[in-house]
Amino acid sequence: PEANTSFNTRSRSAASPGWRSTAANSRRSVSAGPSSTCPLISTTGGGAVLREANRRALRESSTVIYLRSTPEELMRRLRHDTHRPLLQVRDPQRKLRELFAARDPLYRRCAHYVIETGRPSVATLVNMVLMQLELAGLVDPSLVPSPVEPRLEAQ
Repeated sequence: PEANTSFNTRSRSAASPGWRSTAANSRRSVSAGPSSTCPLISTTGGGAVLREANRRALRESSTVIYLRSTPEELMRRLRHDTHRPLLQVRDPQRKLRELFAARDPLYRRCAHYVIETGRPSVATLVNMVLMQLELAGLVDPSLVPSPVEPRLEAQ
């Protein structure tokens, strides 16, 4: 990758039963392009791994990083969210535990790397992902900021 490489980001949300088929088709088209000249970061909805075909497509056509959070941490983050249909229930904590129990093993099977999110800052989490990709040889080390060495500004 070159130093001026940009990343495209696509985000999806699930609100209807037909969404999973549409999302699966989108993932197939995303994995078929764009090209190595424009790396792509694709975020999936939590249920993306429910279909075997999605897991296979993700695992075979990309590098999957599972940003793993506990149900308790997710509840802390989402406690005021009113836009997630699956959490609009009497006991959202229980629902998160059920979803986690069903989906965590699927994400683990699909993922090339699992990063425990805990409560780091966004910058720390980004650095954790970049360091993992650097160690795997998927990111140019010169593009990953060193946590030890100060970055020298161009003069």
